[in-house]
Amino acid sequence: MARYTGPMHKKARRLNFSVLENGKDLKRPFAPGAHGTDRRRKLSEYGIQLQEKQKVRFMYGLNEKQFERVFEKASKMKGITGENLLKLLESRLDNVVYRMGLSNTRRGARQLVNHGHITVNGRKVNIPSFQVKVGSTIAVKEQSLEHPAIKAALENKVNRPAYVEFDEKKMSGTYLRTPDRSELNQEINESLIVEYYNR
Repeated sequence: MARYTGPMHKKARRLNFSVLENGKDLKRPFAPGAHGTDRRRKLSEYGIQLQEKQKVRFMYGLNEKQFERVFEKASKMKGITGENLLKLLESRLDNVVYRMGLSNTRRGARQLVNHGHITVNGRKVNIPSFQVKVGSTIAVKEQSLEHPAIKAALENKVNRPAYVEFDEKKMSGTYLRTPDRSELNQEINESLIVEYYNR
């Protein structure tokens, strides 16, 4: 299945969850479509697990196969599988670029990476799924320092999570550490995703 590229607010309303994490995609508190204002159907146990998986998949912008591969990798790591999954997703290059404030959305961050505007430890990387290691330096390529989308995003950025730092003068930052579970979206119940794949 290909990556979803349609309107994010429709997915957010369908899932009753802000996939952009800012609430702007949930202005209407009911599902999309002519019957969206009807009462939501009661979901089965499988439906609840599937919905939780879809929340995270759309939030990070992965297709089904990509998400499944990340889950398989997380399940082979030491520790809690659900938390490992979220930490792997957070360490993707497109997500780190987003967390540093170089883009207002993950979709925009993915485009910056795809178009070669970002370097990791001084080398250009144009693969959004690239796993950023702790201590890596992420910077804007010298030729892209005046990129209008990057400048606009930095002007709008209010705060950054504690596990990344960014110097706007040098236009570079560091992925300081993997995030604690308490620093990630509290609306996500990752144990349901584990149950979905282990059913």
